[in-house]
Amino acid sequence: MPAPPPPLNCPPGLEYLAQIDQLLVHQQIELLEVLTGFETNNKYEIKNSLGQRVYFAVEDTDCCTRNCCGASRPFTLRILDNLGREVMTLERPLRCSSCCFPCCLQEIEIQAPPGVPVGYVTQTWHPCLPKFTLQNEKKQDVLKVVGPCVVCSCCSDIDFELKSLDEESVVGKISKQWSGFVREAFTDADNFGIQFPLDLDVKMKAVMLGACFLIDFMFFERTGNEEQRSGAWQ
Repeated sequence: MPAPPPPLNCPPGLEYLAQIDQLLVHQQIELLEVLTGFETNNKYEIKNSLGQRVYFAVEDTDCCTRNCCGASRPFTLRILDNLGREVMTLERPLRCSSCCFPCCLQEIEIQAPPGVPVGYVTQTWHPCLPKFTLQNEKKQDVLKVVGPCVVCSCCSDIDFELKSLDEESVVGKISKQWSGFVREAFTDADNFGIQFPLDLDVKMKAVMLGACFLIDFMFFERTGNEEQRSGAWQ
């Protein structure tokens, strides 16, 4: 039986996303980082629900930026398919991480293929809750992501709900999965699950993946002696 044709306007390399309604994101443990506290480029495996790797993500940030700016650092994240072809690029600019400056909030641009923006994730100011807006390539609002008031992983998963623009309907979620005491205490290697509607536009599924990485860096990335972030603001 022939494979179904890719959806219209699907970026090359992302055709597989049209067939699934969830992804797993597993950050790899870096031994040098564990032993020395020296921040290395993050690497992630992106898998389907069966645990099969479908993409691989690697951070491309210079040493000085990683170790001076910590989790607030700007970064480029390159997403490769199983043939080593770069199919997506995520660009996070340097932004202020204080709630005193709500005009300069966190954001990330999703490109697929590299150099062609397909969407954006922008932080929405809120005094208590982590909130984000998912936008298409024209910067039109499409969906919202809303997290809990206290972002602290203690023996349980943490859900960031994917909602309609009016925040009345929950249509998916990004879950920071509890990885066990040893992994949580001694590494910053995190596991995430992403759930979205099967019929969601492929580009927006890619934007959700970008939202997952932005959430990881904002709330769960630790460098040196930094503690895990526990609220809506870093």
